[in-house]
Amino acid sequence: MNSIVYRIGKALSWSVAALSLCAPIPASADANWPERAVKLIVPYPPGGTADVLGRLMAERLTETLEQSVIVENRPGAGGAIGAAAVARAAPDGYTLLMATIASHSIIPAIGTVPYDPIADFQPVVNVADTPNVLLVNVDTPYKSLADILAAAREKPGAITFGSTSLGGSPHMSGELLKAMAGVDLLHVPYKGGGPMLTDLIGGQVQLGFDNLPSSMPHIRSGKVRPIAVTTPERWPDAPEIPTMAEAGVPGYEVAAWFGILAPGGTPKPVVELLHRSAAEILKDPAFEKRLLELGAKPSGITPEQFSAMLERELAKWREVAAKNGLKL
Repeated sequence: MNSIVYRIGKALSWSVAALSLCAPIPASADANWPERAVKLIVPYPPGGTADVLGRLMAERLTETLEQSVIVENRPGAGGAIGAAAVARAAPDGYTLLMATIASHSIIPAIGTVPYDPIADFQPVVNVADTPNVLLVNVDTPYKSLADILAAAREKPGAITFGSTSLGGSPHMSGELLKAMAGVDLLHVPYKGGGPMLTDLIGGQVQLGFDNLPSSMPHIRSGKVRPIAVTTPERWPDAPEIPTMAEAGVPGYEVAAWFGILAPGGTPKPVVELLHRSAAEILKDPAFEKRLLELGAKPSGITPEQFSAMLERELAKWREVAAKNGLKL
């Protein structure tokens, strides 16, 4: 009896296999993507740079994809809460992340996050970069980066630099300067750029690192003195400010980047369509002009280039964190 059951089962399994080989292969669901609304998670509160850029991209992607792209803010833990939600999402292209240098480079380098910033995500497109700027109080004698480094070497730990937050890109801009120039500066973290600039103007701190767009009005009014921008190229709207590399630290580079990531394992056709759509938007002169007005430079690099950039950034900040003994 058992042998009869075995033979019948085996015959059925072969029949099912044969039928499956002969049956027509259904069209891939990827070819019809998107068939419903796409969610773009911004892991920061409304109103910040990531939120503004995310909403601008969502608005334009809604037009090009002919499906709604809806922004959802999930702030907390330096971007880690929203990033973790996307890492756990189904890899079908319907949940995306507006990632930043903090969520995928700095916070994972100096703390513990509930996701792998490389393995758990599929890069789609780096949307834009923004520079930070090194500023000094106008009553200090520092006119150049050389002046600052000379004073820091003469009195290690005596010169203070303010930043917008602990673990933010302005903070890490200062830490990178310390590591690359071999100087000791005393970090003073603030709860935002506004309070930091107020104290810098008032002389409570001597130096400050800030996002260039938010500090530009104070630079133009002469309330603070700009020393250098952190990007490898001078900023188009402030060409008179040298780069940190030009000012005396070759190889120095910090760009606060903002890019779209999908969950790891998202189908390649979906990623390619998303990238093509985003890249075309970023090439539009009107859109580029809008980003530059906001203090952001459009990027649009390929997923492969973006992936390599993520690995370089994470390695760089891990090295800085180890060298400076940083732990969040």
